[in-house]
Amino acid sequence: MKAEQYDEVESQIGYEFKNRLLLQQAFTRKSYTQETHDGENNEVLEFIGDKVLDLVIVKVLTEYYGEINNDKEYECEHNEGKLTEFKKHLVESKMLAERIDEMGFADYLIMGKGDIKNNVQNETHVKEDLFEAILGAVALDSDWEMDSMQDAVEMMLHLDCYLENGFGTDKDYVSIIQQWQQKRVGELPFYKFYNSRYEYHCNMRSIQVGTRRRMEQGEGDIVCELRIDNGAPFVGFGYSKSLARMAAAELAYDYLDEQGLLRTMEDEIDEPTLEKAVSQLQELAQKGYFSFPYYEFNEDHDDDGNPVWTCECHIEEYEDYYYDEASSKKEAKRLAAYHMLLSILNHENGRTD
Repeated sequence: MKAEQYDEVESQIGYEFKNRLLLQQAFTRKSYTQETHDGENNEVLEFIGDKVLDLVIVKVLTEYYGEINNDKEYECEHNEGKLTEFKKHLVESKMLAERIDEMGFADYLIMGKGDIKNNVQNETHVKEDLFEAILGAVALDSDWEMDSMQDAVEMMLHLDCYLENGFGTDKDYVSIIQQWQQKRVGELPFYKFYNSRYEYHCNMRSIQVGTRRRMEQGEGDIVCELRIDNGAPFVGFGYSKSLARMAAAELAYDYLDEQGLLRTMEDEIDEPTLEKAVSQLQELAQKGYFSFPYYEFNEDHDDDGNPVWTCECHIEEYEDYYYDEASSKKEAKRLAAYHMLLSILNHENGRTD
């Protein structure tokens, strides 16, 4: 794994490894170590992580829904059956796999040639194994420190969001911001955590960065900085890293919503097509993403005297222009518009291909 990949994983799970070789092991499948005889794989880490997940989920559910009463007995607003239902939903394979997908961690798996050929990184059980192996690595690296293990589970599962809003919620701002950022630049948003407000203010960058003021909200001593661009960060406070991150993500969501920035150009059109390229460019221009395109035409003839039309497509905000030729003016325009549309969408997603 590369240094930036370690940084990205640690940012997403809210834990910094003292021994990053354990994190690398969490991503190493048995197929790789069998072929290369190099190092250890993640199978035992999966076993450990499975138990960590169960323990943390039970701990969080019983603390959230119950307490020791005045008679010094434990009472809970839900019975065993309901708690079991909640737990089952949270630890099911589909849930764990979806979280791995959202974070893009399967792309970092270290696999043998057979696994690579069969694209096993796309299989649900492989993603589930990776989720659990990461938790196992956190357990060993932290020497089974409960706060670290609980932070990792809550961060990876967005656990507080479900507890606060239910499983059918549309208020998972962390997921919304992650999906928005991936569509926009092809990367996950970056989170930085501070263990106290004092530590945060001691390390705080300049109050004004770019044109956006620093935005803060939340309660608690733990601090999360969320950066999605070169502007000032969105800062959330919470009693856990997960809650602080939720507060920061909600701030970012509200800002993007107010500015009309939540939707990307890809959201505006179903799929770029040659047949609709001219109208799709027009539609994006009407919605203010860029100036209206303009076209320049030139008519020539081939050796047999047939007309050959060349069309250039220009948009003021983009230095590059695109041209193509066809036997009709309409077809040349459509081809040039299509090349421009693909270029713009690739540029928005940070691609250069």
